[in-house]
Amino acid sequence: MMNLYWIALKSIWIKEVTRFGRIWVQTLVPPVITMTLYFIIFGNLIGSRIGEMQGVDYMQFIVPGLIMMSVITNSYSNVASSFFGAKYQHSIEELLVAPVPTHIIILGFVGGGVARGICVGVLVTVVSLFFVSLEVHSWWVIAVTLLLTSVLFSLGGLVNAIFAETFDDISIVPTFVLTPLTYLGGVFYSLTLLPPVWQMISKVNPIVYMISGFRYGFLGISDVSLTLTFGVLMAFTVAFYLLSWWLISRGRGLRS
Repeated sequence: MMNLYWIALKSIWIKEVTRFGRIWVQTLVPPVITMTLYFIIFGNLIGSRIGEMQGVDYMQFIVPGLIMMSVITNSYSNVASSFFGAKYQHSIEELLVAPVPTHIIILGFVGGGVARGICVGVLVTVVSLFFVSLEVHSWWVIAVTLLLTSVLFSLGGLVNAIFAETFDDISIVPTFVLTPLTYLGGVFYSLTLLPPVWQMISKVNPIVYMISGFRYGFLGISDVSLTLTFGVLMAFTVAFYLLSWWLISRGRGLRS
């Protein structure tokens, strides 16, 4: 039985990776071009006027945040579009009637989102090397933060796809929730620059913890403690997984 489950999981993984790999010009190239423009505008042009941020060059300061921003966006959008596409075409019903556990379905789609998120993250990191010399303070912090963040937003994309009823619904959360939270998550600035009240308000934003932890992995500086960062990531990941499992198990918005 476990062998059958592994075959099912591997099949969904391969399908998901093949899906975004086949159209790499649309899935991998645009975020790299976008991040390159951020490097040029915010790093070279504006960064040269700002100077340093928390004791490091401004360009070095924003690179981890830009990498994380690309990972968040692509992990989320990959699962949201793929799962909703399966709903729209009614192919998801084949998985629901098959002897495949719900957690295998979740892991399969999330695995595709994680794969795309990490691929884009690696490409953006390579591009950043043309603008700045990156230093690594802790590899394990980078790896754990990257993986947990990618898994979390893949699960977020899955929840979005389950509730979505039209293709327009897929873009509502990224446009009105994800994008504002990302830009206010400390990508381009340190929370220490904000008044105390706004620092407290900013810490309600979960993306602050992801970017702060990822930045610590590269530069050894952070706005919040690593313990709190990993605690927030784990808590949200477990919550979104349980919500996804409950929704799919009940067939919420999946059965016609």
